[in-house]
This record gives sequence, C-alpha cells and structure tokens, in this order.
Amino acid sequence: MPSTAPVQLAVIGSGPAGCFFAQSLLRSSPATKITVFDRLPSPFGLVRYGVAADHQHTKAITRQFERLFADERVSFAGNIAIGRDLSLHELREHYDAVILATGLSADRPLDIPGSELSGVHGAGVITRVLNSHPDEHVKLPQLGDDVVIIGGGNVAIDLVRFLVKGRDDYLGSDIADNALAGYLAHPARRITLINRSRPAQAKSDPVMLKELVTLARAKYLAPDLRSFDPVDGDRVATARLAALDALTAADRGPYPGPEVVLRFGTMPVRVFGESRVEGVEIAVDNRLEMIPASSVLTAIGFHGDNSDIAALRLDYSEVGKIEPGLYRTGWAKRGPVGAIPENRMDAKHVADEVAADIANGVLVASDRSGFATLPKTLIAQSVSYDDWQRLEQHERYIAPAGRVRRKLTSTDEMLAAARTAQLDERNLTP
Repeated sequence: MPSTAPVQLAVIGSGPAGCFFAQSLLRSSPATKITVFDRLPSPFGLVRYGVAADHQHTKAITRQFERLFADERVSFAGNIAIGRDLSLHELREHYDAVILATGLSADRPLDIPGSELSGVHGAGVITRVLNSHPDEHVKLPQLGDDVVIIGGGNVAIDLVRFLVKGRDDYLGSDIADNALAGYLAHPARRITLINRSRPAQAKSDPVMLKELVTLARAKYLAPDLRSFDPVDGDRVATARLAALDALTAADRGPYPGPEVVLRFGTMPVRVFGESRVEGVEIAVDNRLEMIPASSVLTAIGFHGDNSDIAALRLDYSEVGKIEPGLYRTGWAKRGPVGAIPENRMDAKHVADEVAADIANGVLVASDRSGFATLPKTLIAQSVSYDDWQRLEQHERYIAPAGRVRRKLTSTDEMLAAARTAQLDERNLTP
C-alpha cells in the first residue's frame, strides 16, 4: 500500500528564497509538510535585515509570508543554526528532503592594494547595522567627511541614499536610531561613487535613481556623463540616462546635504593611506586620478560564509537538485545575482523540480517524521512562529514615534521577548 504520510521537507533559510519555495511547493504538492529553519529567532532573512530600512514598501512582502506560516503544513524553527546546532547530515536523517535557501551574506572583498586598511567597510555590514542585525555592532563606524563608494548597483544607491538623507526622511521606517544618530552627528560632506560601467550600462535600477531625484537632499555631479555615446533602443538604459540627467540637472536644487560625484567608466586601482584610508586611486581612460577618502564603502557583491553548507563548495547552477533528497534555491543556487522578483521565479522552478520528483516517485515519504524527531534539547531551543509573533509585537510596542518597530539588537533580548508567554504592556518602557 502506498504511504499516506506527508513528504517531510526542511528548508534552511527563511528569507524570500525559502518562503517563495514553500509557497510554490504547497500549491503543486499539497501533501507535504515543511519546516523552515533559521539561525536567528526571527524569520524573513534578507527582507528584515538586508533591504534598506527606509524601503518599507519592499519589506511589506512579509505579509505574503505571514499567510504561508499560518498554513498548518508549515512551521518555523528559529534559533537553530545548521552546522552549529545540527549538522546537515544529521538534519537529512530526519527529513525526506532538504532545500538550501541560505543566500550569500558575506561582503565580497575588494581585491586591490590597501583594501585591508582601517576605514574600508562592506555594504552588507553597513546595511545590517542600520537594520539592527544581532551579529553587528550597534554603532556605525565613523565615516568622516569624504566617503567613497565602490560599486554601481542598487546596493550602492542604497548607500548613497542613506548618506544624503536627513533625520526626517526616515519617518515610517525601522532604521536603527542609534546608528542613524551617530552618522547624522558627523555626516559626510562629499560622496564619490566609483562605477566601472558606463552610465547606460550601470547596474542600478532607474527607479532607484528616480528616488534620489525626488529626494530634496544633496547636489549631484557627473563629470563623465557626456563622454559616452548614447544608447538607442534599450528602454531600461534610456530610462537610466534620463534619471541621471534629471539628477544632475543644474536647476534641480539647491538642496541641503552633501555633494555627490558620480564617476562612470572608472576602476579603483588602490586604496592608499598609512594606518587608515586617506584616498582611492582610480583609472580613468589612460590616466590615474586620486580621490580623497576618509572611508571606503564597497558594494561589489556577496559570497558565502564559512558555514557547514558553504563548505559543500558547490558550483552555481540553473538546476536545483544537488543529489537525491538535497536541493537549493536563490543565491545559494545561482550566485549573488537578481533581487526579490528573481528569487521568486527561481524558487518556483526549484519547487517544480521537487514536485516532479514527488510525482514520479523519486522522492517519497518515509518513516522520517521531521521536526518532532529532532533532539528534545534542540526542540526546546527553537523559536516557533507564535514565539516570533510575540517578539514582533514587542518590537512594535517599544517603537519610538515615527518608527514602525524598534528591533532588538541581541539574540538574548530577542529570545527573552519571544518566549514571554503574555506581554504585559504595563511593564514595558517605550
């Protein structure tokens, strides 16, 4: 007789890639049971900690995922790190299949001389500090008067937007106010964005550039903008050039804030300084230029960390299946390319692979019983979705005026709030 037990699946990572996968698989293979693991007590990964704090319209995608976790076939198991609390091999002994949706969290290093100097910081670190990630320091590093950003994609534009904004521009956000206050006490006076691409081929979305245009802050210059041939027939490139024209128009200001210089078709050659950053040398055409810098922020991509999963050293692929019973999706599969919409499509393709294996009898329900059979100490350590909802309620309650929440900045604080059986608001201090 065929088994009537559900196929037990473990998804490692509760960010968009993992949640989109679970959504898609439940539609095509309803007789499945899914546990979504995360090493943090909170779900939603990149959305909570990687999306810019002032982009609440993007973070609102968690409303979809809330409906996912309301499904009785899906459970959340936070505060469990695969590779630290349980090996990948041990996890696979309890589930019929495991899906890696861990993403790539470490900043790609800047591979030029001087990149080890004090004052060089990755965009991922800065973004996580501003999003109150428990792995990061509460305070931002001192950036100084002259900030150089290396990179030209959306993450680089996120950094520009943060550096030019004033305090009132963060109403309705969930930014870490201590970090914001530290920066605004000594904001940058000059910002230089070094982009190796030509203006039309830059990786930034035109919508992101238009947001800078409408922001009543900063003065923008682009000395290289007119030195490149125009692009015909490419709608995105045309929109990008139009946004750059509007951003650097002489009649746009005057607005308060720093001066921002956008350099296109340039390459960083070295970071120079004695004990810390003093400047960046760039190659422009066949000449070298020196740009003063008190700090350098890199937005040149991401790579894997040293976790148990990254140690698999897998090549990126268009196929989700690694071997029978083991799959991957999102950046763990394709590399650090594409944003949330691309992760949605990728997750659907991998869910289709898994669903096909279930339908063809390649992946079948066994005597594995999933989460309930994990060690009791691990189950007690885990944070459920109900626990998370208590934590979220707490963060929303203690939020100051003008903020949608105030994220707790340490795992211990998060666990304490998550495991409080009943929040007593009389004892909470906003």
